[in-house]
Amino acid sequence: MPWESGISGGVFGGYGIVVVLLVLLAFASIRIFREYERGVVFTLGRFWKVKGPGLVIIVPAIQQVVRVDLRTIVLEVPTQDVISRDNVSVKVSAVVYLRVVDSAKAIIQVEDYLNATSQLAQTMLRSVLGKHQLDDMLAERERLNLDIQQALDAQTDTWGIKVSNVEIKQVDLTESMIRAIARQAEAERERRAKVIHAEGELQAAEKLFQAAQILSQQPQAIQLRYLETLTVIGADKNTTVIFPLPMDLVSAFLDRVRQP
Repeated sequence: MPWESGISGGVFGGYGIVVVLLVLLAFASIRIFREYERGVVFTLGRFWKVKGPGLVIIVPAIQQVVRVDLRTIVLEVPTQDVISRDNVSVKVSAVVYLRVVDSAKAIIQVEDYLNATSQLAQTMLRSVLGKHQLDDMLAERERLNLDIQQALDAQTDTWGIKVSNVEIKQVDLTESMIRAIARQAEAERERRAKVIHAEGELQAAEKLFQAAQILSQQPQAIQLRYLETLTVIGADKNTTVIFPLPMDLVSAFLDRVRQP
């Protein structure tokens, strides 16, 4: 009958709508998390658990999920104006390597963990470097990197963030400071040259003193040195003739002259 066919059609139409809604609900409930992702699930606004990776079912309108990336993040710290312990103004830039180790804390304990870590890194960079002199910034970067990393890691631990490494990228100096450092380096090189020259003179004097002591033990030894000196002079086709005169003979002659 017509009315029966209308009723059956309406029933089948209602079933079709229900099936479509169930299919849409199923698709809306499915979340797929990659191996490096985790999902922080909230049920009616309260933290439930951390899920993933893989297929995760979320109840729409009742549960919400926040994705968290567990890969290492490279965070560049903007250039900071730092005044060193010896009152030198420099501009320092750095880079921070961090990753999320506790997804729940990273979402619940801090609003934006990347921005919070960036602001903290800027503060720690100025604070730690301000305790050191300019020479330490230029020559001991590894130790300063470790100090900044430890200070950052102690603060971000409550946020579920692990700071694995901090690297100071560049330390920019003013032109006047660069010239002052160049003058200092030049003066240091001159000082070393003078010290080395003085040490050479001292060693030469010590060797000459030892040689004089040895020659004074045998008077004939000085004559052999005279003859060797003549051999060296004559080897260069030199026309100059040198006659060695013993100092003993000269001293005796001078003593006779001085006598009244």
